[in-house]
Amino acid sequence: MNKHQIASWREEKRSAWLYRVLSDAESGTPRQVLFLELARAAEEQAVLWQIEIKKAGVEPPGAYRPDPRSRLVGWLVHRLGIAPMRGVLAAMKVRGMVLYNHPLHAIPTRVEQVGERHTVPGGGSLRAAVFGVNDGLVSNASLILGVAGASGDPAVVVLSGVAGLLAGAFSMAAGEYVSVRAQREFYEYQIGLEREELEQYPREEAAELALIYEAKGLSRGEAKRLADTLIEDPDKALDTLAREELGLNPEELGSPVAAALASFVAFAAGASIPLLPYLILSGEVALAGAIAASAVSLFGVGATLSLFTGRKSWQGGLRMLAIGAAAGAATWAIGRALGVVLG
Repeated sequence: MNKHQIASWREEKRSAWLYRVLSDAESGTPRQVLFLELARAAEEQAVLWQIEIKKAGVEPPGAYRPDPRSRLVGWLVHRLGIAPMRGVLAAMKVRGMVLYNHPLHAIPTRVEQVGERHTVPGGGSLRAAVFGVNDGLVSNASLILGVAGASGDPAVVVLSGVAGLLAGAFSMAAGEYVSVRAQREFYEYQIGLEREELEQYPREEAAELALIYEAKGLSRGEAKRLADTLIEDPDKALDTLAREELGLNPEELGSPVAAALASFVAFAAGASIPLLPYLILSGEVALAGAIAASAVSLFGVGATLSLFTGRKSWQGGLRMLAIGAAAGAATWAIGRALGVVLG
């Protein structure tokens, strides 16, 4: 029970520390006050846990010092902003992240705010990059180990590794391009339909928009006034209708080429890790280097992914290492068996 109480105290202190980091990031905005209040509440809860620890006859913990994960997240918040880190923060039980889930659909409170454009960095970019690196690392490490098990010829291993890197990277890039392109075309089609409706039935579209604003809390008169003002500018009207009715941001439909390049680079970066030792070393040393580099990288990827899952970094690292080791051992055994049979 004492361990649970101390862990709960530490969790509340960590939350308070993170809330203060977020309040600094939102300095000068209404959200700064919210995060300061949440920090105060977390500190009060920590005091209650401290009292329970004393009641149990245990010496309360000393001054709180942020753990490495919290420091890393705080550093990333200052560099990237809160929105891209909202998944990580939510996994660390930081409340208030719902404020960053749909920032594009915030209701205007003045006529001047109608059609204002807000762009927020994609929250999934970091996670997608880590998964891309992980895919390249596991697949090419398994391929290299399988080929090394079947043939001891370093040239064959290098050729297979390069082929695996290029084939996998191009495959991932092509798949990402097709996926994002199809999604973009679908969104463009929906926006095109909205444009046609706006041209043919502007009054009806204004009425629909007024109903949306009214449902969000504006008075009927204010909602109608905002909608009528909006319809006077067709470009502004289409932009807002796409956001409010379709839930789309016309400015952020996604670039298929950029998505494909990012996927290619992430996969290639991961796939190059087990290949590099064979390019700079030779013989059994190259194989040992490939295994060691892959193991360290797998642990690092797992530890990084723990930022999004809330698990302890060493647990995430060991789990990813175990998965990669199982895949590598299986392909090595299969390659070894095929090498004996076919050799």
